[in-house]
Amino acid sequence: MVTDKIVVTMLRKKRTDHPGRGKGPDSQETERGHGRVQHLHQQGGVRGWGQQRGGYGGHGGRGGRIFPQQYYDGPSEYQQGRGGQQYQAPPQHRGGIGGGHGAPAGVLFRPPAPELHQATQVPYQAGVTTHPSPYQRPAHTDAEAHSSSRPPEVTSSQETQHIQQQVIQLGASPCDAMQPASSKSMRFPLRPGKGSYGTKCFVKANHFFAELPEKDFHHYDVSITPEISVRDVNRAVIQQLVKLHRESHLGQRLPAYDGRKSLYTAGPLPFVSREFKIILIDEEDGPASTRRQREFKVVIKFAARADLHHLGMFLQGRLADVPQETLKVLDIVLRQLPTTRFYSASRSFYSPHLGRKEHLGEGLESWRGFYQSIRPTQMGLSLNIDMSSSAFIEPLPVIDFVAQLLNRDVSAKPLSDADRVKIKKALRGLKVEVTHRRNMRRKYRISGLTSQATRELIFPVDQRGTVKSVVKYFRETYMYVIQYTQLPCLQVGNPRRPNYLPMEVCKIVEGQRYTKKLNEKQITALLRVTCQRPSERERDILQTVHHNAYSEDPYAKEFGIEISQKLAQVEARILPAPRLKYHDSSRDRDCLPQVGQWNMMNRRMINGGTVNSWICINFARNVRDNMAQSFCHDLAQMCITSGMAFNPEPILPVFTGRPDQVERVLKARFHDVMAKLQHHGKELDLLIVILPDNNGPLYGNLKRICETDLGIVSQCCLQKNVYKANKQQYLANVALKINVKAGGRNTVLVDALTRRIPLVSDRPTIIFGADVTHPQPGEDSSPSIAAVVASQDWPEVTKYAGLVCAQAHRQELIQDLYKTWQDPVRGTVTGGMIKELLISFHRATGQKPQRIIFYRDGVSEGQFYQVLLYELDAIRKACASLEPNYQPPVTFVVVQKRHHTRLFASNHNDRHAVDKSGNILPGTVVDSKICHPTEFDFYLCSHAGVKGTSRPAHYHVLWDENKFTADALQSLTNNLCYTYVRCTRSVSVGTILFYMISCFF
Repeated sequence: MVTDKIVVTMLRKKRTDHPGRGKGPDSQETERGHGRVQHLHQQGGVRGWGQQRGGYGGHGGRGGRIFPQQYYDGPSEYQQGRGGQQYQAPPQHRGGIGGGHGAPAGVLFRPPAPELHQATQVPYQAGVTTHPSPYQRPAHTDAEAHSSSRPPEVTSSQETQHIQQQVIQLGASPCDAMQPASSKSMRFPLRPGKGSYGTKCFVKANHFFAELPEKDFHHYDVSITPEISVRDVNRAVIQQLVKLHRESHLGQRLPAYDGRKSLYTAGPLPFVSREFKIILIDEEDGPASTRRQREFKVVIKFAARADLHHLGMFLQGRLADVPQETLKVLDIVLRQLPTTRFYSASRSFYSPHLGRKEHLGEGLESWRGFYQSIRPTQMGLSLNIDMSSSAFIEPLPVIDFVAQLLNRDVSAKPLSDADRVKIKKALRGLKVEVTHRRNMRRKYRISGLTSQATRELIFPVDQRGTVKSVVKYFRETYMYVIQYTQLPCLQVGNPRRPNYLPMEVCKIVEGQRYTKKLNEKQITALLRVTCQRPSERERDILQTVHHNAYSEDPYAKEFGIEISQKLAQVEARILPAPRLKYHDSSRDRDCLPQVGQWNMMNRRMINGGTVNSWICINFARNVRDNMAQSFCHDLAQMCITSGMAFNPEPILPVFTGRPDQVERVLKARFHDVMAKLQHHGKELDLLIVILPDNNGPLYGNLKRICETDLGIVSQCCLQKNVYKANKQQYLANVALKINVKAGGRNTVLVDALTRRIPLVSDRPTIIFGADVTHPQPGEDSSPSIAAVVASQDWPEVTKYAGLVCAQAHRQELIQDLYKTWQDPVRGTVTGGMIKELLISFHRATGQKPQRIIFYRDGVSEGQFYQVLLYELDAIRKACASLEPNYQPPVTFVVVQKRHHTRLFASNHNDRHAVDKSGNILPGTVVDSKICHPTEFDFYLCSHAGVKGTSRPAHYHVLWDENKFTADALQSLTNNLCYTYVRCTRSVSVGTILFYMISCFF
């Protein structure tokens, strides 16, 4: 296994005369920010594509660094190269863009986000920037609503055109013209007809058709006093109310309740507003005579009607906006019964009895469950059901849980401070029940851990200041002798006035889902549980539907909802794999991937990079110097065989260093090699590093030093691969990665070279990928990280550059796509990630992008409008800041991977319909039946399965000024999945998204 993770592939400056031709393209290459990176500045304030002082295109010395400073009114400073020149620059991004040999350093400072300027969708008109009205759905017949033809273009009124002309004549920003008042004035593109390219077939989808009655539902507001934040308690209150009053005050209605403020019925209740008094008795609180009783006041008041007619209009294409409230009601109704049977988490349900539990380690276990959600589709409403697994806290005695957590006998030796911190972090917030009070199983929530041992704890027992020890209290009150007096007590209840409970009298309550980050062993164990072959997953889904028995569900019956018992049969197509071009000196100059795979046998890289000077550092103690030297020799020979210009001999002998001295070793060795190379005017091209298999933080520290301090390209290899008997395939994979880092290109799409990619090859096109990753739950102060990657060559579309920046915690909108700030000398300065990447593309290709394709990852359906409004506006402004009236047409596509739609072959035994793992064939695309009723979306499974069930990527077009047909966009997206440099396999999403995802790790 290769431990390197390539993020962005850049072209190195001095390798060739012309970008994209010959052995060494001319812009900088890096991986995950690893290696030589040219960090871009934006001077801003002036329009244009040329080099700017302090801007893009500066070629500093190797190892240039950013030195972060506090950002007040002016930008941070940037020291480029090893010289002393300093330039004024805006807040910096981490990442690499084509150009010289500097290396970035880390954190940027972000000014406030610019004001949002909304844009509307218009047909592209070359040379003129206009913003007419968005598409409006024409009032036509049902047949016309389902027509496969693209909707007619809507022309602007004379008044709108006059205003736009005035705006352009006055030199105003094109983005400011004709802005819609809100997202309601925008709508997503209609489906431009269904695709026809590829081999037709049928697949099964885990969607189950749902039929609804022709009647409206009624919505009632619920107020429970005293107010309770726990949904389970609220549900218990309403459940008791229905039990007592259904036949009388509720008119025999069986309501569905969301656990908060809303209650729904299939018809009107016999009142508009009514108050009830409900008494809850704690059934587990000891004998009946001593059980706690709580009284609640419940007020139910009519709020509105959920109109099913609007849902029907939407499904028929007559209504643009999704009636989310109606879908929410249906989801709540179908969740009522499972909520009473299973433990719920969001839209999933889990139980220890739905499948075999698996031990995950450190007090965790996996539970099986299922996911269900109602979805609007072309076939009407469907219920999406999928299998799910999640980690739960084992319902153990707390003593046993702590022993598993620490992996030792807790009575053997005292707890260290680190042990206490780990225990406190793991237990805080968990619910426990006491075991020392016989039939009384009262529950408490842990708020903390005492700093003292149980034997040292005392507490006041009266107002006179009399105190008693915890040990004595338990002995006298409960006749219980505490055994583990050396352990701390749990603090429960109010954190300000906590109660003390010895660990040994507490047991963790069952059904508590673990939401924190799992360690590597736990992730491996959980994946082993969830990994199911497609036939097994399909079988379990059908068993779940049968077990849920929706036809017998009293709530579904009450609301007249009927769920099919059969998987949806869906028409699909298998897109052909693209032909790949290799070097003309190869025995096989091109290849056609088979079932999403191919190999490098008899093929040479189309553009081989150059590595003249390299060294190897070995941090694996079990690898001897002679073994490391032999491994490096084999790797060099593989690079040469694959088509690289690679010096077979290192500049210095292999050096073995201690992992705990990684920084000192790297810097000392780098100093030694540079002292030798500088006499000849050379630089270090590559550092090969051998790491132990379990290297902990070593890998991250090494990459940080190489990237931010030394500015060198590094390639890491694990110890186990050095000793691998047959490692030719492994070495070939490593050679692919080294070639890209050295500025080479492994392969190119034949259609790209022959200019046959629709809406890409005809004019200079830049393809973007963008995503935001958020901190784990519980990390409330950590920033979110945004990454943007863009293609840097045309028409090949194989080289990419990327930028990474930090932004506000859990902020999904990418704040730094476009930004402005005030400079005391230059005035208003513009910049941002889009502008930097556009200029980099122009410098690398000599062309201005005339078309933009923007793939956006990680956006939920509820954020579509918000993300499109903000980020499309940022793209517009970035373009306008480069040149007046420069507004290339934009296609904005959201890519979703975290969905639960799965596709299965119609016949699992048909070897022509499945790959080796039993999954559907790579290239399978679906744009009918289970897709959106009217909008432009599709599912594409572009990769061959390895283990488990393949998850198709879902692509939803939110904006399309390039007027893609279904076939054109689906084929482009599928073809891009075959250009990932790290492997000779097609990947599950477009290559650009893989590079972007790698930016985060």
